Amino acid sequence: MTALHLALALDGVDLFDPAGWVDLVQEAERGLLDFVTIDDSLGPDADRLDAVLVAARVAPLTRHIGLVPTVTVTHTEPFHAAKAIATLDYASNGRAGWQPRVSGDPAEAAHFGRRSVTPDDPDLWAEAADYVEVVRRLWDSWEDGAEIRDAATGRFIDRDRLHYTDFQGRWFRVRGPSITPRPPQGQPLVAVAAHAGAAVEAEVAFAATPAAAAGAAGLVFADLAVDGDPGRLADELLDWRAAGVRGFRLRPTALPDDLAAITTRLVPELQARGAFRRSYPNTSLRGLLGLPRPGNRYARSGT
Repeated sequence: MTALHLALALDGVDLFDPAGWVDLVQEAERGLLDFVTIDDSLGPDADRLDAVLVAARVAPLTRHIGLVPTVTVTHTEPFHAAKAIATLDYASNGRAGWQPRVSGDPAEAAHFGRRSVTPDDPDLWAEAADYVEVVRRLWDSWEDGAEIRDAATGRFIDRDRLHYTDFQGRWFRVRGPSITPRPPQGQPLVAVAAHAGAAVEAEVAFAATPAAAAGAAGLVFADLAVDGDPGRLADELLDWRAAGVRGFRLRPTALPDDLAAITTRLVPELQARGAFRRSYPNTSLRGLLGLPRPGNRYARSGT
């Protein structure tokens, strides 16, 4: 029987108390969920803390659950995102991912003053695809084992294992290399909405409908609101699994009560049906999702 993957969406959470975020993610970890996604935006009415920094705060206070913050790519630099997510992967011992998000809101563009955008700009996701490619190249710019740290010889880095990315595209020209060693997972996973999957190569896609799930690439997580009887929700999840969907991102309508319903009622119901794990395998986020650790493109090519 194919086991399910469960994730938790922390969207619209307006907590400004770091301890509150820790409590929510620790509760999700008690329920053995695969990962949490942490929402973010550049809107003036966002009323939330920075998603990547929230994940960094939670990382040392959890052990198993994956942390997948949102990064708005339209107005930010890929070098900074590559460094931040790599650092999160180190802080969490290999449990980091990220959600690239585009911004077509003119008010958000006004925060930066460098460009104008429109909600229907057809280039936003094409730019995001280049952004993700640059981030991945920066992660690969350090080969595994590039750090020597030999005090006797005074050598910290094997320079033959550092590489220029030399990316040149319509939106970015990035030479690299990164200033952060390659992350523990090699490539922290990329998660996007299913409609963006045609533009951005991602390991995880979030789909709102069965039709979108059928057309999405990568490991598909169906987006589901949690509101009602856990037994009925378990039936729904298993029906989706029969249709070929293995992952589900659960969206509590009321926190923390709906989260507790997931961890204390839904998860035991699924376990009783043999559809969900009873312990963590204690691996990376990629390991939890059955995704291999990718090789380094520069080491393979020998350049």
